[in-house]
Amino acid sequence: MTTESARNRYIIFILAAIAACAPWITCRVMHIHPGMPWAVLTPGLCIFGAAFLLTWGAEAAEVDIPQSISIGLLALIAVLPEYAVDMVFAWKGGKDPTYIPFATANMTGANRLLIGIGWPAVLLAYWWRHGRSTIQLTMDNAIELVVLLFATIYAFVPPIKASLSLVDTAVFVGLFGFYAWKASQIESHEPDLEGPAELIGGLSTVARRVTVGIMFLFSAGAIGISAEPFAEGILQAGRHWGIEEFILVQWLAPLASEAPEFIVAILFAMKGKAGVALRALLSSKVNQWTLLVGMLPAVYNLSAGHVMPMPLDPRQAEEIALTAAQSLFGLALLMNLEFSLTEALALAILFITQIFFPSPSARWAFAGIYLGGSIMLLLQGRERRGRLAEIMRYTMGK
Repeated sequence: MTTESARNRYIIFILAAIAACAPWITCRVMHIHPGMPWAVLTPGLCIFGAAFLLTWGAEAAEVDIPQSISIGLLALIAVLPEYAVDMVFAWKGGKDPTYIPFATANMTGANRLLIGIGWPAVLLAYWWRHGRSTIQLTMDNAIELVVLLFATIYAFVPPIKASLSLVDTAVFVGLFGFYAWKASQIESHEPDLEGPAELIGGLSTVARRVTVGIMFLFSAGAIGISAEPFAEGILQAGRHWGIEEFILVQWLAPLASEAPEFIVAILFAMKGKAGVALRALLSSKVNQWTLLVGMLPAVYNLSAGHVMPMPLDPRQAEEIALTAAQSLFGLALLMNLEFSLTEALALAILFITQIFFPSPSARWAFAGIYLGGSIMLLLQGRERRGRLAEIMRYTMGK
């Protein structure tokens, strides 16, 4: 039951998220074109605030939406902030090839942040608040792990052929469809609501549905008017400050859209619900590593007006290969259905370290470290191999 003080606090959070959107909405309504740094900060804050509203609304919507359709629908809603910015770059890439690298930059940054920062942050928060150094997963996580494994193995193909094509779209979107179908067959549980989502979920049926609908419409509209200006603002900021545009797109854009999800997951962990928090980030990784990646060549072809592969230059191929290698290492760590503090620190240290070594040789070296670690874990870990076989049988048998 939400207390009066908690209720007031949650209302303030919702109003703060709306306030974050207000400056950019005002600029659009008044036809104001701010200079640097506001040209990137105001639309970025708008996406940041809208992402919070989407997260809370999507969680509250689980109370009403039938599970058979909630997985796919809410996954699509959750990935909207990353999707919007990435699709802007993919669409522009179909008209101007100079934009193509930025689509893969945003996608690889978002995926690597989830594993390199998101997963460790959940466990560190859990350890700091409750003194527990391990998160136990269950067979409920099997579907995410299996789909991520297949998506990760296939993700090494585009760098090899130096392109993303509609065949890749079929594979990645097909894997997402398989995930949504399998997840919908899992026995339904009462949703765990936290923060403003708990407040909204506790409203009467009509009030809850109207509130969630308004939050979705407002957030989608806010993201819709912010995605392209934010994307262009990042490029302008790079030119203005002499920072490599690829790096800004790869790390700044995902931070705006990923931060709300990270914060919500950390709050779950601090409440003692670390398993719920990690599964939420696993689900987000599935969405971004299947649906988001798969839509890039589809949007690119739609913009170009004819069927053709979306080309990947050597830098893009390296970034996708590194992202796939990190994903494989993260999965190898989780295959025994445990996530320890040592493993979390390994993921965080490897991620943070690679940011300071942006050369091609360093990217391949880190990819090699991830791949070598994955092979070693699977070869030396009999429990991991046994669990992998058990997870595969469980998923396919559902």
